[in-house]
Amino acid sequence: MQLLSDRLHHLRTFFSDYQIEGVIIPTSDPHLSEYTAAYWKFREWISGFNGSAGTMVVLKDKAGLWTDSRYFIQAAQQLNGSSIQLYKERLPGTPSIEDFIVKNLPKGTNIGIDNRLFSASQVAHYKTILSDNDISIVNCPDLIDKTWDNRPAPCLSEAFVYGIEYAGISSETKISSIRQEIENYKGDGLLLSALDEIAWTLNIRGNDVHCNPVVTSFLLITQKAVRFYIQPDKLTKEVRNYLEEQQIEIFDYEEVYSQLKSLPEKRILTDFNKINDALHQSLGNKCVDHVSPVALLKAVRNDTEIAGIHAAMQRDGVAMVKFLRWLESAIKSGSETELSVGQKLHLFRTEQPLYKGESFDTIASYDKHAAIVHYTANHNTDVKIEPHGFLLIDSGAQYLDGTTDITRTIAVGPLTDDERIDYTLILKGHIDLAMCVFPEGTTGGQLDAFARMPIWRRHKNFLHGTGHGVGHFLCVHEGPQSIRMEQNAVALLPHMLTSNEPGVYIEGKYGIRTENLTLVVDDGEGMFNHYYRFETVTLCPIDKSPIITRMLNSEEIDWLNSYHKKVYELLSPDLNDEEKRWLYEATSEL
Repeated sequence: MQLLSDRLHHLRTFFSDYQIEGVIIPTSDPHLSEYTAAYWKFREWISGFNGSAGTMVVLKDKAGLWTDSRYFIQAAQQLNGSSIQLYKERLPGTPSIEDFIVKNLPKGTNIGIDNRLFSASQVAHYKTILSDNDISIVNCPDLIDKTWDNRPAPCLSEAFVYGIEYAGISSETKISSIRQEIENYKGDGLLLSALDEIAWTLNIRGNDVHCNPVVTSFLLITQKAVRFYIQPDKLTKEVRNYLEEQQIEIFDYEEVYSQLKSLPEKRILTDFNKINDALHQSLGNKCVDHVSPVALLKAVRNDTEIAGIHAAMQRDGVAMVKFLRWLESAIKSGSETELSVGQKLHLFRTEQPLYKGESFDTIASYDKHAAIVHYTANHNTDVKIEPHGFLLIDSGAQYLDGTTDITRTIAVGPLTDDERIDYTLILKGHIDLAMCVFPEGTTGGQLDAFARMPIWRRHKNFLHGTGHGVGHFLCVHEGPQSIRMEQNAVALLPHMLTSNEPGVYIEGKYGIRTENLTLVVDDGEGMFNHYYRFETVTLCPIDKSPIITRMLNSEEIDWLNSYHKKVYELLSPDLNDEEKRWLYEATSEL
């Protein structure tokens, strides 16, 4: 921890240069990405905590890190022995970041931020709370560079064109739809900062962020022009020609801030939750706060994308079956570890056509490690898988025709009664959500309780979301739809792809999660409204051995048997005889 202590001390030596008493450090980049390139992982470097979510506050005499329930255990372990206090979000007694600052800073002082790394709405919120207590925010855009020795270089990987055979709709058509949305809301233009929205709009992809095939860039769409801001080195001749054919003007990435200041247009639609505060300041009073229309356009899949999803799920299911069959015998050898099984799963996926990489780092967590929701094994934490308890594997792949995300909890030997009970409860919640039929206009928050009720009845819960959107050869987490306890006004619409992943995590003992991806599909007319349902598109057997059958009702048993029948019918043609026999048993009726 001495190295981290030195880094914090070094950071604090610059406070006087900016006349600040502290600094707020988010997990972000100028595009407010969930996952960031190495160049922007300052919060990880300064704290030692490498989770994908967290905000740090460093004052002269103390430091705190705020993160959500996915990382409570991991953060506690990684911060142990440091001077950084862990604050668990959404738990009673946890102060907000603003309350912490107000309590610990005298009136009349300043706190620093890099306003490229905060949304316009977040900065406005901080200013409102802090200014009421006579604390000011000061922009410190070069503080990271001053502090971070040997900072990684920015990524300069090349962009590539994403073919219409996978995208289904041309960039020209998408831009036309976006312009119509701009007109509907009486805007003169739309500024896009979210990397997945830009990639989807232009039908381009890249390798700028680990596991996320996006390109670092900004996009401005007006009724007269489309301006694409990107590092020139990222553009091959093919991509440049493609963009010019689409009549898309190309500018250097950093020019966006200066050009926004001199735009002739008067009303630029910007999502204050998705554009950074520096962009907002550049636009000034030209900004019109409006939810990005691209998020919803992107989330509702076209026919080509839906066909791609089914094809990708089928190939991914074949890889999963080969892996699970291998795992069953490999565990008996006593030589497999969390890292080795993750590597083996990766190898099975690489054998599949159109495979381009993992959609996130595989979570292969054995026994008590599975209670760490987003645990990632490394050479310091890797453990041997013993023939008892659970192995949880959360993994996914990027295929040219779709993105996958699947979690299976596998019994690798004898289980305790508590493990079997909780496994069955989580399966009940998963099935009950999968069987939902709901009227048009229903939101994910209205369905969330179906997945939680079985575990709630035992006074247990999970604090992460039950379901998130999944991109199309894009980010594994996307919106605007979600299924979670927090309210989200976005209704579930046909052709949205959403995960179904309830879980339960008992610190120091075990973790359980079952995850499939589901497509919202039409279910016909009904009283007062049209109705929809979920079609489960992930194809992979669910381990039956831990199930306490008497805890499932007849509908739940029928669903599981029907799902397993579908898995066998769709995957068996691509398996050899031995693999078919294994899958036949794995999908036999309960």
